[in-house]
Amino acid sequence: MTRITEEASKYRHLEKMSVEELTSYLNKEDKTVALAIEKALPELNILISTIVTKIENGGRLFYVGAGSGGRLSVLDVIELPTTYGVSSGIFNVILAGGKEHLIEALEEMEDDVKAAWQMLQEEKVSEKDIVIGISASGTTPFVLSALMECRKHGITTSCIVSNPGSPIAAESDIPVEVITGPEFVTGSTRMKCGTAQKMIFDMISTSTMIKLGRVLDNQMVNVKLINDKIVDRAVKMLMNNSGITVYLEAKQLLIEQGSVKQALDYFNRNK
Repeated sequence: MTRITEEASKYRHLEKMSVEELTSYLNKEDKTVALAIEKALPELNILISTIVTKIENGGRLFYVGAGSGGRLSVLDVIELPTTYGVSSGIFNVILAGGKEHLIEALEEMEDDVKAAWQMLQEEKVSEKDIVIGISASGTTPFVLSALMECRKHGITTSCIVSNPGSPIAAESDIPVEVITGPEFVTGSTRMKCGTAQKMIFDMISTSTMIKLGRVLDNQMVNVKLINDKIVDRAVKMLMNNSGITVYLEAKQLLIEQGSVKQALDYFNRNK
């Protein structure tokens, strides 16, 4: 395989550049990320459709990752119960070193070839689930070993990688290869690769939640009412969708029912 992610940067003598030059070139490189993702949309569409079907049939999604990619997947997953009101445990992360060590850079743990599968077994992973490996290089042993074991046990696998023809892609039923090219700082895959991963996590979670009916029109009608800002937003959503014109009346109904979606259902049944 070709390790494009390890190839030398197109830019030389970065230490001699001005701030203006650095930000201009960084911005130029970042602009290429969305175009790289665009080329992988057919595979990404298949992956999202598969995830939706798995969850509709009682399955779960597991990201398996190490380093920046793994940590980014954690950040995406922890937002979903609040934003979309889904139960914790539908979207999950198996992180090298454990999620409890999220803020520590335990890069050495990415070489552990047993831990990921053990962690998946502790979560009682099964054929109902889908496991997605996150690895910029496409070679991370922690991720690769997990996908190999999943395939042995008939569990659907996928991946998000940034090198073509990688071992991890070869162990994936639905490989998503996003070739972002050499990094601005040679080998620093937290940059363009990380940006691509973050964008893809957003696409996966958002599209999945929409297809599972957690969004009405373009609104988060299942958002959890966890603070004053969200309650205010939810009250206004309820008013816009129900025709209720009195703020306090809408707020009382919202609090009683627990979400905009439930409040709308109650309102429509009783109007």
